[in-house]
Amino acid sequence: MTEHHAISKGLVADLGARARAAAVTLAAAPTPAKQAALRHIADLLRAASAEIEAANAADMARATEAGLSNAMLDRLRLDAKRIAGMADGVAAVAALADPVGGVIDTAERPNGLVLSRVRVPIGVIGIIYESRPNVTADAAALCIASGNAVILRGGSEAIESNRAIHAIFAKGLAESGLPADAAQLVPVTDRAVVGAMLTAEGLIDMIVPRGGKSLVARVQAEARVPVLAHLDGINHIFVHASADQAMAESIVVNAKMRRTGVCGAMETLLIDRAYPHAEALVAALAATGCEVRADPSLHALIPGLVPASDADWDTEYLEAIASAKFVDGIDGALAHIAAHSSHHTDAIVAEDAAVAERFLAAVDSAIVLWNASTQFADGGEFGLGAEIGIATGRLHARGPVALEGLTTYKWIGRGTGQTRP
Repeated sequence: MTEHHAISKGLVADLGARARAAAVTLAAAPTPAKQAALRHIADLLRAASAEIEAANAADMARATEAGLSNAMLDRLRLDAKRIAGMADGVAAVAALADPVGGVIDTAERPNGLVLSRVRVPIGVIGIIYESRPNVTADAAALCIASGNAVILRGGSEAIESNRAIHAIFAKGLAESGLPADAAQLVPVTDRAVVGAMLTAEGLIDMIVPRGGKSLVARVQAEARVPVLAHLDGINHIFVHASADQAMAESIVVNAKMRRTGVCGAMETLLIDRAYPHAEALVAALAATGCEVRADPSLHALIPGLVPASDADWDTEYLEAIASAKFVDGIDGALAHIAAHSSHHTDAIVAEDAAVAERFLAAVDSAIVLWNASTQFADGGEFGLGAEIGIATGRLHARGPVALEGLTTYKWIGRGTGQTRP
């Protein structure tokens, strides 16, 4: 082991030991104490808006000079409105029902032994993320509310913003009588720390990566700690022949262009070959400044479009670019999605309820929508207050992961002297 990696392992060991001690206290904290702390933190965030903006301006200047893409810069940028939204998100988490201690189910065995499954915190959560400094607030708030300690490792591009936000959490926790170590920020940008977190068995109970494909791939390849992850947001909208024209255009434009850099943005538009308003639909999307890359059949109808390559169907652009193609009805749409979906969010626009219900049942994604924009793929929009991320796997949690997804359960048995024969 190099000295470089030894230092990183030592740092993570220290953070982890402190987090585990804090997790014991936080797991036993009553709901009102956790909620009061989060409300206080929300107030502190609002009061520190100018300081957070100043820290973010330093990050933005450095990122602009480094040539980060427009999508990455949009993810990094904080202004007064986004900071207010961040504070509102923390306050919204404080108002949510506490899952800890909740009884999932109870059953009495024939011998009189009563068994219950009860929700408990996972323990120490490690969050490895890029670009978005609001993740610092969302993740810390959700972990605190669910009784978990958290170790936050943000991207180097957002280090000043993350430090400013984290300082407020540490202050708010301490002033509220909860351990400040319940929310810790990795204080350095050394990438070796990521490797140390991924192998911190016994210190970190679950890793949540939030970032690009390379980050998630590294986490999944190197982790010795359980991982809750999602890969790309290669999200599809299928416009069926029965779709209302105005609704289809409104949903498609919103899904792609409301914010192009979010994981819920539409990347591929599938148009039923029998849909009579394909030209108008594509024109409405192109009119917003979106580059449309078309398959040969759509390109033949609208020659001005950019021809799509095979790679386009598997690309998460996170920019004002969308791939588009004709498909043969619901069967063609389902076949394309099965071949190219990242199992994040897929939607259908249709007036035919039977077709829509078939789509909802057949598409194997964490979120499947009917007559709604894929940009609703967000924990806040689901009424969860915020999200730790959107999980696209099939185990433990799926879709927006909030308080419940940050708990596990234990069995509790209540007996009257039963012994096993």
